[in-house]
Amino acid sequence: MFDDLSRKLEGVLKKLRGQGKITESNIAETLREVRRVLLDADVNFKVARDFIEEVRKKALGQEVLQSITPGQLIVRIIHEELIALLGASTTEIARAAMPPTVVLVAGLQGSGKTTFSAKLARYLKEQGRFPLLAAADIYRPAAVDQLVALGAGIGIPVFTVPGESPVAIASGAVAHGRKSARDVVIVDTAGRLHVDEEMMKEVEAIKAAVQPHEILFVVDAMTGQDAVNTARAFNERLNFDGAVLTKMDGDARGGAAISLRATVGKPIKFISTGEKLDALEKFHPDRLASRILGMGDVVTLVEKAQQQFDHEKAAKLEDRLRRSQFTLEDFLEQLQEVKKMGPLSQVLGMLPGMNRLPAGASVDDSALGRIEAIIHSMTREERQRPALLNGSRRKRIAAGSGTSVQDVNRLMKQYEQMQKMMKTLGKGGARALRSMGLPAGL
Repeated sequence: MFDDLSRKLEGVLKKLRGQGKITESNIAETLREVRRVLLDADVNFKVARDFIEEVRKKALGQEVLQSITPGQLIVRIIHEELIALLGASTTEIARAAMPPTVVLVAGLQGSGKTTFSAKLARYLKEQGRFPLLAAADIYRPAAVDQLVALGAGIGIPVFTVPGESPVAIASGAVAHGRKSARDVVIVDTAGRLHVDEEMMKEVEAIKAAVQPHEILFVVDAMTGQDAVNTARAFNERLNFDGAVLTKMDGDARGGAAISLRATVGKPIKFISTGEKLDALEKFHPDRLASRILGMGDVVTLVEKAQQQFDHEKAAKLEDRLRRSQFTLEDFLEQLQEVKKMGPLSQVLGMLPGMNRLPAGASVDDSALGRIEAIIHSMTREERQRPALLNGSRRKRIAAGSGTSVQDVNRLMKQYEQMQKMMKTLGKGGARALRSMGLPAGL
């Protein structure tokens, strides 16, 4: 997410940090470069212009020019202005005084509305809510079936009435939700390939019929400035409450996220970072600004770890660490805990400094799969007593896992390093990691 933008900004700001003295001249040169980077990322040109002007005003103050570390201070100013541009604070979804809360999901076809509806339902369910999904997209082939399948996968009912109009389905869903003690009704509406009058009239009719407490506009982040133009059109007709950016795990240049709040005046409430139904994050402007500037997002990383954290397993691991009994089975278990947090590239992307990797550098998520295959190809005794793994056993394991002996040797070296680290950590170190909500193997 924002890898290219982050890497280019890091390159520009690195030059500034290396300056012994900051002057109006090198500030102006740096900000010209920052503006160019923003425009390359498809940020709206007016937004980029205003952003640069705000940074310039503050950067030319005496505080910066007289600072001992002016480069770092300017980075802080850019960080603060970026947060302000993205929305300054996190905005929650509305909650009805009298349930159910009705959430209307709108957007163009292909933006990911149906999948987002299911993701939002799952997200709310994890918060102790009782959502109901309404399949009001009766035009796109298999849209209803898709939502029904997604709902079944997360244990959430889907309301649909074959042959009825979208307005009737949405109204019926709200009534059904009220009768069945569902406190949230999420209405998935139909989209088109582009904004047209027919689509807008229909979604306006649904809005009038169900009186939603929250209208969310879903937009594909990879569409760049088209995302902003579409958002304007929907906002003029629906006056939506917030936006959702999908496909943020793709090669989105970031312009839509940075421009949307400033151009439409509505907050971004969620970002979708993958196809899986757990790949949904509440939008935090400060955290995203930190990611863009290569500062990482350790808070979100810890939150993801806490969601997957198994206290019972951690207690058992702590006991084994105390007795210096960290085995390959423990090693495998810790890798699986990390996998639950999402693609390795996304997890590592939350660490500070990851934007400094060379362009084109990638993280091989399949490496974890190879490690699992190798350990699963061992006998139980071999996992518990790795010292048994002589040359012939390693050949057998490589053949059984579809890998090479070199892969097995590499794994064993990694395990030995992990084992040494765990012995060093001991009881106190494991508890320290647990207090952060992190798996002990991170």
